[in-house]
This record gives sequence, structure tokens and C-alpha cells, in this order.
Amino acid sequence: MKTISILVPEHAVMEAVADPRYMFTTANLFLQGSGREPLFDVQLVGQNRDIRLLDGVFSVHTDKLLEEVEHTDLIIIPALFGDMKEAIDSNREAIPWILEQHGKGAEIASLCVGAFLLASTGLLNGKKCSTHWAYYNEFRERFPEVTIMDGQIVTDEGGIYSSGGANSYWNLLLYLLEKYADRDTAILAAKYFAIDIDRNSQSVFALFNGQKDHKDEEVRRTQDFIESNYQDKLSVDQLAALVAVSRRSLERRFRSATGNTVAEYIQRVKIEAAKRSFEATRKNINEVMYDVGYTDTKAFRTVFKKITGLNPVAYRNKYNNAN
Repeated sequence: MKTISILVPEHAVMEAVADPRYMFTTANLFLQGSGREPLFDVQLVGQNRDIRLLDGVFSVHTDKLLEEVEHTDLIIIPALFGDMKEAIDSNREAIPWILEQHGKGAEIASLCVGAFLLASTGLLNGKKCSTHWAYYNEFRERFPEVTIMDGQIVTDEGGIYSSGGANSYWNLLLYLLEKYADRDTAILAAKYFAIDIDRNSQSVFALFNGQKDHKDEEVRRTQDFIESNYQDKLSVDQLAALVAVSRRSLERRFRSATGNTVAEYIQRVKIEAAKRSFEATRKNINEVMYDVGYTDTKAFRTVFKKITGLNPVAYRNKYNNAN
């Protein structure tokens, strides 16, 4: 029997508490239906008996207080809601408990932006992590010792797991179910919950908004110029001359401020414009390609798929309202 402890933190997303419980208790029913014993002892744990969520709209009754948990095999940290600093501060008391249980052999899994609380324990330092794509910049700024895996749905760092944004956490739950039970049970759960079991990227859902939460004025001017002139052929030398700094200095400062090289930033702005065109117009692939400044079809397709996880045709077919 595997003990699954679902932490109910302050500021938790209600669905991210309920869904893991739903997944593992349903898996027990699948196992019983096939003549096997239930595998999971699922419990909600927290700092208090009753925890109110979403400004008091929901109230969750925990099965155990943190100090009452003697042993657990897996701790699930749900997604948090609202201001991440406030959410972390509200749950500081859970951090020593997570560390204690990990020291006793418990594995830890964070769902979506639950990664902020997991990273606050220090257990992710020097490791890789997934979280919601919209929080990448804030996460990197707060936890520079952790490597964010852009677009990745699931990371597994030797028993410390994390998931991508929003409903991506279902894929991590399936991953854990397959590990603790077997592939057949995970496939059955995927069919039951209508989840694509092998989806491994959230890149297709990401919206690129230039990383401008910094104070480097020359880098900001460079970003603004790129975003206004993405359809042109832009070079680093041209951009460096525009803001009157050396090429080497611009490249160093640009990466430090935005997390991207200048070339990567140009690519991402172009591809974001292409995505919007595919979503809103009837233009064909070549027309969109030329509009955003590409002339090489192969290069455009390669970069588009690298950034979004889909080729241009698949993206247009998936998101164009006219289809």
C-alpha cells in the first residue's frame, strides 16, 4: 500500500487538491475491478483541520494534520493561487515538514505553480523543474539555482517531480500512477479521464510576452525595436549600433536581462506573430512565413516546431477558427 499525502496549503487551487485525490482513489477502483487489492491510501493533510480556499468559497477538511503524518510515500503539492510571495509566506510552516518527510524517503511532486513552494524547500537547487509557462520569469528571478525546462510537461529529478501549467498536472499524475501501479492502469485512467497520456510539451499553449521586468534601458529599447520590426532581417550588429553599445556588451546584457540571446528573442517574436496570423487569418504557410521575415521554408518550419511543439500546418489546423 502506497500512502499518498496531498498537501492542502493556504492559497491552493481547489481543483489541484481534488483531482489528485480523484485520480488515485479511482485507480483503486480500477485495481479492485480487475481482482487486485487497492494500492493507494490517499489522505489530505494540512496545517489545520479546515482550510478555506478561494476567499472562503470552498472549505477543505483535512484527514490529518502535518504532525500526525508518521510516514508517507508521496507528497503532492497542489498549484497555488494569487501572489506567489504571499502564498509561499502563508505556507512556511509546511516547509520543514516536507523536508522531514523527504528525509524519511518520501517522494515529492508539485503541480503547476506548486513548484514555487517546492523550490522554497531548497530541494530543487541544482535540479530541473517544470511549472506554468506564464510564471517562468518570476520563477527564475526567485529561484536562480533551479533550471526551468521550457515547455516541458513533466520533470523527474530522482523522486522529485514537477508538472507544467494548468491541466498539464494530469500528465504528471498519470506518470506517477504508471510508476506506482503499471502501464495498463495508467492507460485505463487516461481513457477514463480523457487525457493524452503521452503529451510532453506545453509549448503550444504558451504566449510569448517579451521579458521586460528589468531595468536595462538599452536592452528594453532593443526589445521594442525587434517587436516593431520583426518582419525585417535584423542583425545583432545593427541592434548594437542602434543603442550605441558594443555587440559583445549587448549580447551579454540582453541574455542577463531577458534569459534569451538576441537571436532567440528575434525568433520568438517572429513565431509569436506567425501564431497570431495562423489563428486569425486564412493565409497559407508561405504567406505567413514571408510576413514575419522568413524566406527559407525549412528554417521556418524547424524554428516554429521547436518553439511551439507543432509544425505550422498542425498549429493552423488546431487553432484557426475557420477550420
